[in-house]
Amino acid sequence: MADSAAEAGPAKDVPTEEQTEQKSKKNKYRRDKPWDHDGIDHWKEVEYTEEQGKKNTLVEESSFSTLFPKYREHYLRQWWPQVTAALKNHHIACQLDLIEGSMTVKTTRKTWDPYIIIKARDLIKLLARSVPFEAATRILEEDMACDVIKIGNTVNNKDRFVKRRQRLIGQDGATLKAIELLTECYILVQGNTVSAIGKHKGLKQVRRVVLDCMNNVHPIYKIKEMMIKRELASNESLKEESWDRFLPKFKRKNTKQKKKSIVAKKDKPLFPPAPTLSKVDKQLESGEFFLRQDERLAQERKRKHDKQSEVVAQRKEKRAKAYVAPKEPTASKGSRGNGAVPKNDHVDVAALKEKLKGHSAAKQKAMGKHATEYILDTPKKKSKKEKKEKTSEKQKKPKKSKKSVKE
Repeated sequence: MADSAAEAGPAKDVPTEEQTEQKSKKNKYRRDKPWDHDGIDHWKEVEYTEEQGKKNTLVEESSFSTLFPKYREHYLRQWWPQVTAALKNHHIACQLDLIEGSMTVKTTRKTWDPYIIIKARDLIKLLARSVPFEAATRILEEDMACDVIKIGNTVNNKDRFVKRRQRLIGQDGATLKAIELLTECYILVQGNTVSAIGKHKGLKQVRRVVLDCMNNVHPIYKIKEMMIKRELASNESLKEESWDRFLPKFKRKNTKQKKKSIVAKKDKPLFPPAPTLSKVDKQLESGEFFLRQDERLAQERKRKHDKQSEVVAQRKEKRAKAYVAPKEPTASKGSRGNGAVPKNDHVDVAALKEKLKGHSAAKQKAMGKHATEYILDTPKKKSKKEKKEKTSEKQKKPKKSKKSVKE
């Protein structure tokens, strides 16, 4: 007992009454632990060898099973002997059920490591997620762990999801290879998940990069940041200082997007529209279905004749429209001298006569003569007969010679 007390370190003094009063309510009932002191390294890895494990055997059998897709059946059947051999070294039994499409791992009586069954469960889970056997067996090593990151629900649009997933892989897998080298992890992008195998620190970085990439942050920014951190870690003088001044700060550019036109929702009826009636349903409604065949044919002929007569009447009306006289334009209130008849039917005849007399008097003054005199003085036009008679008389008269004129 004395040796154990010496190893635990110096015991702490018993607290006084004043110190207990000063304690907060949260730590009111907490007592000091003499076996826990600053000299103990809580993060020290405790070695657990096979000899220690054989002393304490497992009480019950533990088992895990995982389903796998149909396209992985051929690969698993080919590599299953190697899987059984790898698990046999750790005293784990495994079973492949091709009918049900499942893989099962379970502990045996010889299993001494209690955590190896969890690693075996991760192994079959990675094999089901299309991870090759050579990479999946790394999970059975001591410091290795795995992480299956689900990316299917991060983006709603399918096309956008495919583009961002391809951005994570990069051209010819260059981006994915860079992330693998910086994090020291094996990464496989398959379907709606990203499988990663490596140490806990690297897996944490991989998860951050993958989720940021699916949230529209390019992985190149995270790669640059990790490269700078790696160089700073190698410098011993900067180990205890803040690295914020060395890390790049990227500003987000808010690009203007096209505003989607909001379409007003139509008021949809509560119930769907009634189905269209078939030919038989229409005949049942009209009662035609129960008629004899000759009566039905006669009714159909009559219907056709009525339809034809309607069409003929419409054509006649259309032709007759060409012969209808157009409506005469009616004079407006302000229009004058357009020859249009005024709207009011009552006309004052006496006032109209006086107006016309005034017009005639003004014309006589302008001409300087009476209208009757002007008409009498005007020479009458000669008729065609009178013109012919005159021309004939001229021809009958003898022409005088030039000599007689000179005498």
